Amino acid sequence: MGVLQWFVDLGASVLLPILIFIFALILGTKPGKALRAAITVGIGFVAINLVIGLLVSSLGPAAQAMVDNFGFELNTIDVGWPAAAAISYGTSLGSLAIPLGVGVNILLLTFGLTKTLNVDIWNFWHVAFTGSLVYALTQDFWLGILTIIVHIMLLYLMADVLAKYVENFYGFQNITFPHGTSTPSAFVAMPMNWVFDRIPGFNKLEADPESIQKRLGILGDSTIIGVLIGILIGILAGYDIPGILQLAIQTGAVMVLLPRMVALLMEGLIPISEAAGAFVKKRFPGRDLYIGMDSAIAIGHPAVLSSALLLIPITIFLAVLLPGNSVLPFADLASIPFLICLMVPVFRGNIVRTVIGGSIYIGVGLYIATWVAPLFTGAAIASNFDMGTNTSISSLIDGAVWTTFIFVGITKILSWYGMIILGLLVLFGLVYQNKIKPKRQESKEKRKGVTVKKERLEGENA
Repeated sequence: MGVLQWFVDLGASVLLPILIFIFALILGTKPGKALRAAITVGIGFVAINLVIGLLVSSLGPAAQAMVDNFGFELNTIDVGWPAAAAISYGTSLGSLAIPLGVGVNILLLTFGLTKTLNVDIWNFWHVAFTGSLVYALTQDFWLGILTIIVHIMLLYLMADVLAKYVENFYGFQNITFPHGTSTPSAFVAMPMNWVFDRIPGFNKLEADPESIQKRLGILGDSTIIGVLIGILIGILAGYDIPGILQLAIQTGAVMVLLPRMVALLMEGLIPISEAAGAFVKKRFPGRDLYIGMDSAIAIGHPAVLSSALLLIPITIFLAVLLPGNSVLPFADLASIPFLICLMVPVFRGNIVRTVIGGSIYIGVGLYIATWVAPLFTGAAIASNFDMGTNTSISSLIDGAVWTTFIFVGITKILSWYGMIILGLLVLFGLVYQNKIKPKRQESKEKRKGVTVKKERLEGENA
């Protein structure tokens, strides 16, 4: 465990290139090309985090000022995902999340029950989070372990399903996101999008960044939109003119820089992705292999950033207006892009749909975060987390995600029986997605081929 922790402590910007380099060599990439690709990925990851840091450092104080400016008072503070991750890994079972995540991944790949090879091992804190909450609820260590395992399996299932959405919208071939915060939101967006498609008039509204720019000209440019939203947030925060203008330029800078940093990272990933496709095609015909990555590479899209910036003030006002909510959004407001970045591909980049869908999703999430706050606080105390003067804490990231509600809720009602049933359902989903569904599609294509051949022969004999 000490050696594993040493490697994890190297950080994503160091360990990710090492893993990518090893993976590329296994796939048959030449050492020189593999090394360059791995280093480029590491540099891209550093660059993305620098821009995200700019986003957090500019929006965090603005969000706090907005809350103070309107005098909102709620008794549960959103401590943010870094605190949630520290709490998750600080519990007695949280440290086991990484070896369990890697082990389950290898097992599922071996039996052909997932197409996702996950290299994003730092974000196993999401499954450690749900496991820690279940442990705080039940004081049953092994039930917490089972929760972690089932949650890992669910993320791989969802990542397999989402891979085509990711490729079609973002253009990332053989890339997917088994991410505990981002991935679940896509499966809420799917039924929402079905409803939106059936609303007369609304279903014809084109509101992706390209369509908006065509209608509005220079005002529809993603950079200008970022600046305008920054001005709006600055005004709501009660900033003076210089403060508003500084925030506006910073949000505009994020809109410009983040897509370019993502492009830099993808420059390193593309040869690895192509090698993965060729490797699987040669050795396992008919199968696909997806590289599981951090959803940070998806948040740079203009539709994601524009929607997320608009959702920041909306989230604050929802927290105040919704009766029964006790969570004051704060530290995770700047992380809203992670909450919605996989809703956007489902909504096909439509900003209006994303803002409406995201508002509903976050509104419900605030109630989940309120409900889970006592367990979150209990897990924080168990991990010796310094809560300062706060007596109740929660988080928008993961604390407000529906998977947290499902795992904690089913355990609260049915204990071991509920988690076993949920685990079997997820296992069936993996079998269906990776075994039954491909065979059905293959059989359908064969029948279609036979029909076409028969019609051709009948035409020749006529």
